Amino acid sequence: MDGDLRIRNAELSDAAELAALACDLGYKTTGAEMESRLVSILKDLRYKTLVALKDEKICGMIGTFSASSYLHNDLNGRIIALVVSRESRQRGIGARLIAAAENDFAKRGITRVTLTTRFEREEAHQFYEKVGYARTGFRFAKNLVSPSG
Repeated sequence: MDGDLRIRNAELSDAAELAALACDLGYKTTGAEMESRLVSILKDLRYKTLVALKDEKICGMIGTFSASSYLHNDLNGRIIALVVSRESRQRGIGARLIAAAENDFAKRGITRVTLTTRFEREEAHQFYEKVGYARTGFRFAKNLVSPSG
């Protein structure tokens, strides 16, 4: 594990480095696109975006969301993005980001956390199980056509 790793809240100026991390996961994103997304995400208190820095360079990020539920009385937490740069993987950074996010959830009284990951990301599945997450179902997705298009 990297001892000199620092985790902090993301800032708008992190957009280019966060876009590069998204590309590492296979999501083609530009710095300008990420900056546009962060403008609204960083203002919304339901979101929390943390970055991991090694030698003051961003090497990982985690994005979370909290919301009310139709099925439970308390807030639900959701990990909606987790990525560690290719060159920084297998060093405990992902686990540190998960722990930081869980700590933030706990401070807000959130005790139920979920996440989804794609079927082909078997290493991610093993990682999530290693840090205490259990497989509980399937995610289904559908792309809708815009009524105007």
